[in-house]
Formats: sequence, C-alpha cells, structure tokens
Amino acid sequence: MAKERNIAIDVFRGLTIFLMIVVNTMGPGAEPYPVLAHADWFGFTFADFVFPSFLFVMGSSLAFVAARPMPDHEYLFKVLRRAGLLFAIGFFMYWFPFVHVTRALTYAPNLLSEVRIMGVLQRIALCYAAAALAVRYFSPRQLIALSVALLACYWASLVFMVAPGDAFDRLNNIGTVIDRAVLGQSHMWRWDGGFEPEGLLGTVPATVNVLAGYLAIRFLKRDGRRLGVLALCGVALTVVALGLDESLPISKKLWTPSFVLLTVGLDFILLAALAAVLDLWKLPVRTGFFEVFGKNPLAIYLFSELLIPLQALFKPLFKIEPYQWLGVAVFQRLAPGALGSLLCAIAFTLLCWLFGYILYRQRLYIRL
Repeated sequence: MAKERNIAIDVFRGLTIFLMIVVNTMGPGAEPYPVLAHADWFGFTFADFVFPSFLFVMGSSLAFVAARPMPDHEYLFKVLRRAGLLFAIGFFMYWFPFVHVTRALTYAPNLLSEVRIMGVLQRIALCYAAAALAVRYFSPRQLIALSVALLACYWASLVFMVAPGDAFDRLNNIGTVIDRAVLGQSHMWRWDGGFEPEGLLGTVPATVNVLAGYLAIRFLKRDGRRLGVLALCGVALTVVALGLDESLPISKKLWTPSFVLLTVGLDFILLAALAAVLDLWKLPVRTGFFEVFGKNPLAIYLFSELLIPLQALFKPLFKIEPYQWLGVAVFQRLAPGALGSLLCAIAFTLLCWLFGYILYRQRLYIRL
C-alpha cells in the first residue's frame, strides 16, 4: 500500500509542477485566461491553487520520510541541510544569470545588494523545516491543534498589529512591514508595488498546508479505504472557507487563514480522487507523463526558471527575446488571444518535460 501511495503522490506532485510551469510562463502577446492568472489581491483563481497544492503534497511525502527510524541528530541534520540547500538554490535562482539586458540593449550586472531574498523555493524551504520539526515531536492531534493555533495567531497579527484599516493594505499590512524591516525594500519583489508575495510572516500559515498533507497521509495509511471521509472533510473545509470570505477574505498574496482552509479542502478532495483512481479502484489510467514531473520536481522546476532569464540574454543579438518572439510571431498567429498564450506556455512546459524525461530514462533523480 505504501508503494502504491507513492505513485499517487508522484502524480499529484507532477501535476502541480506541470501547472506551476504553465502558470508562470504564459505566452506573451495577449492576456492569459483570467482563471490562469493570480487574483490581484482578494479572490481565488485556479492559478492560486497550484503553489499551496505543492506544499500539501510535500507534506504528504513527509509522512513517509518521517516514518523512517533514525536518531534525532541525524533527522535534524537532514532537515536543516535540505532546507538550507533549498533556500540557497532559490536565492541563487534570482541572482542568475548574474547579468541582465538594459533598455539600451547592453549588459549590466545583477547586483547582490538587489537580489530578491524570499521566493517560491525559499518559502518551501522554511515551511518544510518548520513542518518536519513539528511532525517529529508532535502527535497528529497536537499537529491539528498547532495548525489551528498558527492560523489564529497569524490572523490576530494581521488585524491587531497595525493601525486600523491597514490590516489588508498592500504596503502597510504587518507582513510587509516586517519584510521591509528585515529584508529591506531592495531585496523584495519589485513587480507588485513593493509587496513581497512570499514574505516571511506568510510562511506561518503556509506551513499549515504542509502539515495538512502530512495529516492526510497519516489518516489514509491507517486505512486506505477511508477516502470518502477525507473527501467529506475537504468539502467541509471548502464550505467553511467560502462562508468566512466576507469576514476573513480569501487572498493568496496574504495567505489568509480562509485561503489555507480553501486550498487544504480542495487538496483533500483531489488527493482522495487520485488515491481512489490509482489505489482503490486500480483503473487503467496512464500516469507516466505526470510521473516524469513528479520524479524530478526540483530539477525540472529549476530548468524552467533558469531558462527564461537565460534566453533573455539573447535580446541584444536578435533585438527581441526568443520567448517573446515565439509567443507573438508563432502562437499569437496560430491562435490569437488567450488561447495562443496558453499554447505557448504548454509548449514551453513540454520542453521542460522532455528535459525531465531524459533524466528519467537515465535514472537520474536529483534529491537534496
């Protein structure tokens, strides 16, 4: 059962990596479908569902890793080593390729003093470390209580630690205040008015997404036939989140508690569906495509993230970035509008899949 469960998790992980790359690389030349663009502040789109789902499936995998017997010092060393490497790779990713093209089509260095400190991999690293330590020392019931406490404390900090009216303000919420004080404005995300979407404080509620994935697998490992119960819990959490939206707005960028409840609820439902199809009913579903993504998620994600800035360096030679030309000259002529933008992103994602497939055929699995 554990081995089969790993297949479902690989598919889940692979699906999230596939969607992360698609959402992050929508083709130029047209606005994407609204459902594939992140909500500007409040609200929820399909794109908003992808990152928390990856955190959830990371927690699901943690249920197997944490079950392996090892002394505390070895476990702590592995957790901190992996978290440190993930954080360092994320930082390096934003510094790469160490130069950028200016408006005058010349090259200028990427200054270390302006490199973004936080980001997707950095948040994954911090959430992983916090969740891995929690599952080592707390029982499942204690983890549930911890999750509730983390969401309650985060919500209280949003509402009560800033002036009235600034709780959900983009630049004056407590998370942004902390990021400016600790990270410095020059090390924060520059394309959202100075707001850091993967800020330090948001790591607290995001850790609950990881813990939820761990708890879901712990629940199913006791009896894999309890998928219906897991799905019903997912429905209940989704309904509660939507009901709280008026007083506790759903916002990915702030990672509000209602956003956590909504994404965890949907992930419970999705995990139950995948486990039913792949494990319980054993339907003849071909999963190889997503398993390629799931076997090497870090390598494929890094390939996608590093290839975009690397191709931008060819702009002085061609007077246009290759990806910009591909999106406008090829895919917008093939299918004008949002469809062309989506097809361009899918083509790029398939290129990333091919890279992963080569690694898969060579039995190369990059692990930290």
